[in-house]
Amino acid sequence: QVQLVESGGGLVQPGGSLRLSCAASGFTFSSYAMSWYRQAPGKERELVAAITTIGGRKKYADSVKGRFTIFRDNAKNTVYLQMNSLKPEDTAVYHCTPYNWATMTRISLSSWGQGTQVTVSS
Repeated sequence: QVQLVESGGGLVQPGGSLRLSCAASGFTFSSYAMSWYRQAPGKERELVAAITTIGGRKKYADSVKGRFTIFRDNAKNTVYLQMNSLKPEDTAVYHCTPYNWATMTRISLSSWGQGTQVTVSS
């Protein structure tokens, strides 16, 4: 079955960095655009970043442009999110999911997983 296992979150001080990883299995990873979403307490889930199948195109939420970088390794079936200059407002649970670039929506191959918690605090 489809599995998306996020990791790499943690507690970091403002200005710090983290790299999130998402290991995918159960589907042809290289055939799908991929994305990272996040959900902060009391807020709706939002798209953070997305990347096309071979990484030729990327897009970012305005709030993370210039600080976050999405990239992927199709040989490892893994998508990453490098997060630099972290701010308290980046605190959220981060999830990865396949992404429909044309409709700009998530492709629901499975339910949302546990995600990985990122907490930015001094």
